[in-house]
Amino acid sequence: MKKVTILGSGTSTGVPLIGCGCSICLSENSKNKRTRASVFFTIDGKNILVDTSTDLRTQAIANSLSKVDAVLFTHKHADHIHGIDDLRAFNLRKEGAIPCYGNESTIDRVHQLFGYIFERLPGDGWKPSLETEVVREEFFIEGLKVIPLEVEHGKDTIFGYRVGKAAYITDCSGVPEETMEKLKGLDVLILGALRHKPHPTHFTITEATDVANKIGAKRTVFTHLSHDVEFEKENNALPDGIELAYDGLEIEFN
Repeated sequence: MKKVTILGSGTSTGVPLIGCGCSICLSENSKNKRTRASVFFTIDGKNILVDTSTDLRTQAIANSLSKVDAVLFTHKHADHIHGIDDLRAFNLRKEGAIPCYGNESTIDRVHQLFGYIFERLPGDGWKPSLETEVVREEFFIEGLKVIPLEVEHGKDTIFGYRVGKAAYITDCSGVPEETMEKLKGLDVLILGALRHKPHPTHFTITEATDVANKIGAKRTVFTHLSHDVEFEKENNALPDGIELAYDGLEIEFN
C-alpha cells in the first residue's frame, strides 16, 4: 500500500490563530482547524515523515502514527523543525538512530538549535537518537527512491520531495523549470496555497492553481492554509481535480 497522510494542513500559526475572533478561527467545522503543515508517507510498511512540525506529538496521536523510519526536512523554519524532540518517542520502536535528510542550511540549523541531541554530556536526559545527512540529489531510504525538489520560498531555495508518483511541496512561491520536469506523471501533488491575498514567500490560491494546472497531477491538494481560508466555501470553488487539505486526510497513490 502506498499512502500519504496529511498530519497538518495549516500555516505557521496554526488555525485557529491565538487570540483571533474571526469566523474561521471560531468555526465549529473540524476542517477549519489546522495544525502546522506536515505529512507522512506510508509505503510498503515504511513510514517517512516530512518535517517535525511544532504539533508533532498531537498529530502522531491523532493519526495513530507510532513508527517513523526516516524524516525528510523541507526547510529550516520553526514550524517545520521545532517538534524534533518528539522524535525520541519513535526511537522506542526503531533499532538505531532515525535518519533525517535535508539541504545543507536546514541540517546546519537543526544542529545549531538542537545541539543537545547530537552531544554526549554528563547528566543528559532522554533525547532523540538521530543521524543527519545533507542531500542534493535523489537518494534511497531502504530501497525507496526519494527525489528532492528545489523550489523558491521567497529568496530562499528549499526542498519539496517526490516519492513514487506523489509529491509534497509546502512553503513555495516559485517552481523552477528543472523542478517542473521532475513533477511529470504525478498521481498526487500536495502544494502550498496560503490564501487569496498576495504574500512574498507563499503562493496564493490562484497562483497555486496555475502551477497545479501546469504540472497536471491526477489529484492536487492545497495545504499550508491560513485562517483566511474557509474550507467549504473555498473547496467548492476550486476546479475539478483540485481540493483543499484538512488534518487527517489520507490519499492513496500508485
